Amino acid sequence: MRKYVYIAVLLMAVTSCKVATTIVDTTNELLRGEIVARAGSHKLHREQLESFIPSGVSREDSINLAHQYINAWAEDLLLVDMAEEQLSEVEKDVSEELEDYRRTLLKYRYEQRYIEQRLDTLVTDEEIVKYYNANLDKFRLERPIVKARYLTLPAGSKNLNTLRKLISSDDAQSAAEAANLSTTVAIRYVDAAHAWQDALLLAQDLGMDYGKMMASLKGQFVEWTDENKILHLACLVDMVPEGRTAPLEYCTPHIRDLILSGRKHELEIQLEQDVLQDARKNKKLVIY
Repeated sequence: MRKYVYIAVLLMAVTSCKVATTIVDTTNELLRGEIVARAGSHKLHREQLESFIPSGVSREDSINLAHQYINAWAEDLLLVDMAEEQLSEVEKDVSEELEDYRRTLLKYRYEQRYIEQRLDTLVTDEEIVKYYNANLDKFRLERPIVKARYLTLPAGSKNLNTLRKLISSDDAQSAAEAANLSTTVAIRYVDAAHAWQDALLLAQDLGMDYGKMMASLKGQFVEWTDENKILHLACLVDMVPEGRTAPLEYCTPHIRDLILSGRKHELEIQLEQDVLQDARKNKKLVIY
C-alpha cells in the first residue's frame, strides 16, 4: 500500500512532461516487479539479478547472494558516477591507458598462440632424470614427505590392534585385508602407501596441527582421539625427513613443469628475435 501511495504522490508532484514520462515508466516497471534496485540513474532488473543466482540454492542463500550482488552492483556504479562528477576532463581521459592495455592483451594472445603452435610437450624419462641429477639441491625438502595408510574408527574399537598390525605391514595381502576389514568397522580408510605426499597435507587430512602430528609420532604411528570419541590412526609406511633430497618419483611432476616452462621461455626469446630479424629483413625496422 505504501508503494502505491508513494507512486501517486510522485505523479501528482511532477509538472514536467519529460520527468513525468520517466517516472511513469519507472512506476510501471516497479508494479510489474521488473526493477529490484536503483543506484542513482541506474536500474537493476530482476532478470539480471536472477542470472547471477544459481538454481537449486536455498531461499536463505538466494537472499544472501542477492544482497551481495546488489551491494557490489551499486558500489561499482556509484563510484563511477562519483568519478564522472568530480574528476576533471583530463583525469577522465583514459584513452592512453586503454590503448596500452589493448596492445598488451594483443601481444599476450599472439605469444600464447605462437607458443602453443610450437611447444613440444613431450618430456621423456631421460630428460627428467638428467634434470634431477643436475639440480639435486633444488629438491631438498623443507618438510618431510610420507607414504601412509590412515583410518578413523570409534575409540575403543576391538579391531584397533588388528588394524594397526595390518596397515603397518609391507605385505600386499595385509593391505588388502586392512581395506576389507575397514569397510565394516572403520568410518574411513585411506591407503596412500604408494604415493609420496607432503606431511603437512597428511596432517590436514587427519584434522591435526602439523607440529602436533610430528610431535605425537611414535615409531611409524600417529594416533589421536578427537572430542567426538573418534580415533584417528595413521601409519607412516615410509618417510623422507626434511633437509634430505626428495626422491625422483616425488619430483617428477614438478620437473616436467620446469622443463616445459624452460621451453616456453626459449620460445618467447625466439619470438622476440624473429620479430626483429623479420622487420629488418623486410625494411619494417630501420635504425638511422
